[in-house]
Amino acid sequence: MTLSVVPCPVRDEWDAAVNSQLGHPMQLWGWGETKAAHKWSVDRVLVKDGETLVGSAQILLRSLPVPFNSLAYLARGPQAEPGRENEVLDAVGRYVKASHKSVALSIEPDWDAETVAVATLPATGWTPSASTILIPRTLILDLTRSEDELQGAMSKKTRQYIRKSSREGLEYRAVTAAELPQCMAVYKETAERAEFGIHEDSYYSDILANLGHGSPIYGAFQGEKLVAFLWLAASNATAFELYGGMTEEGSTLRANYSLKWLAIQEMKARGITRYDFNGLLNDGVSKFKFGFADHENMLAGTWDLGLSPLYPVFARFLPVARRSMKKARGLLKR
Repeated sequence: MTLSVVPCPVRDEWDAAVNSQLGHPMQLWGWGETKAAHKWSVDRVLVKDGETLVGSAQILLRSLPVPFNSLAYLARGPQAEPGRENEVLDAVGRYVKASHKSVALSIEPDWDAETVAVATLPATGWTPSASTILIPRTLILDLTRSEDELQGAMSKKTRQYIRKSSREGLEYRAVTAAELPQCMAVYKETAERAEFGIHEDSYYSDILANLGHGSPIYGAFQGEKLVAFLWLAASNATAFELYGGMTEEGSTLRANYSLKWLAIQEMKARGITRYDFNGLLNDGVSKFKFGFADHENMLAGTWDLGLSPLYPVFARFLPVARRSMKKARGLLKR
């Protein structure tokens, strides 16, 4: 039976569908609303077998110059019933081609790289892409484990620094919306020190407004002063680290160790079962993350489904365009 694809315009219905299939927070309504306010458009569809929900996909669409029309993108999606991932992808691909005439559908699903669903992607027309947005190599904690088990998997140094930083007279707690400007000041300081780019302030305030309870921020305070923060997005199943930053003082006090442990504890208390550290590279931040577990994870990566005869041209053009944009940003910064 051919699966049907039905747009979903109701927030509560959409989020319930995503959470019923253990979806990622980047598939929640609030995340899509934020992207829609910042140069994307969004289309949310339910995939059904008769009256039975078998999948869902929050499709982000970025306009492209003629004749490419648009690029469709699924951030950590779609949701799909186990064993029906390829059927859901086929249905969503046909829908995007017919409804949006996009040059391609690009996906970065929240699936382990070793699953059958990923292994069979090439046979169903998908090709791996080097134009990655979300890093597939990551670290995901199993929050069904006890706190003792989670700490047992940490490095000895990480456990020591958690204990040490907890004795430094800092207050670790949730950050309020009124304190967001403090987070942004610390984030800008961190970005300047580490030389990475950030969005305009409105992007971050939109995330907090649109995700609400699904966007907790935790901070380390020295008196009234914020010295470190950690910002998450959370669905019913998965917590995902978005942003973080520290002042020089926060770094000296190792505030990031107790802060991350607080976030892990809080997400576990919510009943969330997966805590994703959002990417591993060969850098100092990743070395810090590695201290919290004795393993790493590899997700599916980035895959494209060409939907237009122009896709081969687009596939060659996109990496060059991204490199040029990155180089231009670097020149502007200097």
